Order: sequence, then structure tokens, then C-alpha cells
Amino acid sequence: MKQSPTQVLSPESGDTVLVARYLTYVRVEKRLAERTLALYTLDLAKLTGYAAQVGVELPAVQHHHIRRWVAQMHSAGRSGRGIALILSGWRGFYAWLGREGLIATNPVQDVRSPKAPKPLPKALGVDHAVQFADFKSADDPWLEARDAAIVELLYGSGLRVGELVGLDVQASGQARGWVDLAAAEAHVLGKGSKRRIVPVGRTALQALSRWLECRQASGEPSTPPPEQPALFTGRNGTRLTAQSVWQRLRRRSQLAGLATPVHPHMLRHSFASHVLQSSGDLRAVQELLGHANITTTQVYTRLDFQHLAKAYDAAHPRARRKGKDH
Repeated sequence: MKQSPTQVLSPESGDTVLVARYLTYVRVEKRLAERTLALYTLDLAKLTGYAAQVGVELPAVQHHHIRRWVAQMHSAGRSGRGIALILSGWRGFYAWLGREGLIATNPVQDVRSPKAPKPLPKALGVDHAVQFADFKSADDPWLEARDAAIVELLYGSGLRVGELVGLDVQASGQARGWVDLAAAEAHVLGKGSKRRIVPVGRTALQALSRWLECRQASGEPSTPPPEQPALFTGRNGTRLTAQSVWQRLRRRSQLAGLATPVHPHMLRHSFASHVLQSSGDLRAVQELLGHANITTTQVYTRLDFQHLAKAYDAAHPRARRKGKDH
């Protein structure tokens, strides 16, 4: 019967002696923590088991053995990060064998773990995005007008939170960005100090106009003085911070009854995903988001496919019958 990869060889085996010597070395010489030592022990037990399955001693393990065992771990469901940690433990063991003069080359050298799939950006569904944008809180009207304008710009124009809080009420020589209400455009300073112009929709323009009216009604001038030109301010009149925007959106999503806490970049992702779903124009979405490289924008095609796959699973007769006997 084949031995499990997690089983070590018998106490008298040469491999077991080598592993024990190495673990003593890292415990005494490297003064590793007990937790780290325990993980090394498990990793080397796995290595010993794999070597036993193919009938080779640890010093005789070759590069192709390591690659095969990586493939086995990956097919068994172990994550790329988990495999990388195991390889790190194995690599250290073989480096020690090399220093001891027991091997000529390290078989783990240059072996990499499988890349973990890049997680998809979190985006709201269209219905939830509209629910969030349309929500009217019972907050102070001043706060509600400001927060509604923030949501409309983040979701309606796909701004980064840094671009949003950098907006001034009007253009000036010092302005990082501003909104031209007459032209329905936002001028923003993005990553790498690159400027771009994005359209501002009718609903966002209305929300911005209400916010400026509220500012004026509260005694704060709609066109603030040069020393404080920020479009979005706190109660103390200073420029709103990105952290404050995160907190306000999280609170608003809870009040709106959304299951997922909303953050600024989620609204940017939602903007990109929904524009791409409607238009299919990847280049246009790239320009709107200010991505320097189209490959950065292509992640939204995966989101779009995910949306289509869900629609298929929910609607197609063959998809609905999946797993049923007929």
C-alpha cells in the first residue's frame, strides 16, 4: 500500500536522520519559534512521504520530482500561497544539505508555486447600485446632500476616492481637480499625476447643485475663499479626507440595507462593470477610468462574463436542470 505523503519514514531510515538533524539545526542555530518549527516538521514529513512513494531518498530527489509534487498538491486543492510556503521549507532543507556537502544542486531552486488567480474586484449589481445611490438618509440635510453628491460622482463618473477629495469648486492655478457644471465634466488628477476629463451625468449634476445650495444656505459660500477651495468639506470647513468618505459610505450602505459594506473603490468597480455591460466598449472604459494599460481594464470583462454566467444559470433550462435526474 502506498504511504501517505504526511507520514515520515521509520526512525532508523537515513532520510529521517537527515530531517532530524536539519530540524535540530534550525531550532538551535536559527532559534526558530516553536510554531515555525512545527510547520517545518510537517512540510518535511510531506516531502519524505512523497519521496517514499517514488522510491527515492531525499538527497536523490530531482527537480522534476519537486515539480510533480507541486502539481499533485495543486490538483488536490492546496492554494498557491500554501504551496509557496511548503516550497520555502523544502528549499531551506536542501540548501542545508548542500552546505553539508550531501547534494550538488538544490532541486527546489527555481521551482515556483502556481500563481493564485487574481481576485475579481467587488462590484455591486445594477439594482443594488441604484438602490444605494437613490437612498435618502434621515441625516442632517447638509450631510445628506454632501454624501449623495459623493455617491453620484463615485458611481456616476468612476472617480478614485483620492481624485474625489482632491476636487475644488472651481478651476484655479493650484487646483488638483474641479467640476465644470456648465460643461458637465470633472477634471481630475489621477495616478502618476495624469490629468483626465470624465463626463458627469445629469443625476450627479443635480446632486452637486443641491450640495452647493446647501453649503450656501448654511452660511458657507458656494464659491469658497482661495485658502479653502475644496468641493467636499467636513463640518469644520476643511477638505474631506478619504478615510471620512470610506466611513460615510460604509454607514450609508448599512442604513440602505445592503448586505455588503460599500467602499469608494467598489463604486468605481461598479461604474466600470455596468458601463462595460451596457456598451461593450473596453477602450472607452479604459479612458474613463484613467488606466494607463488596457490589461488593467480587462479585469472587468471577467466581471461581465460572471454576470452573464449568473444570468445563464438562473434562466437557461439546461442550467436549471443541472444535477437532476430525468
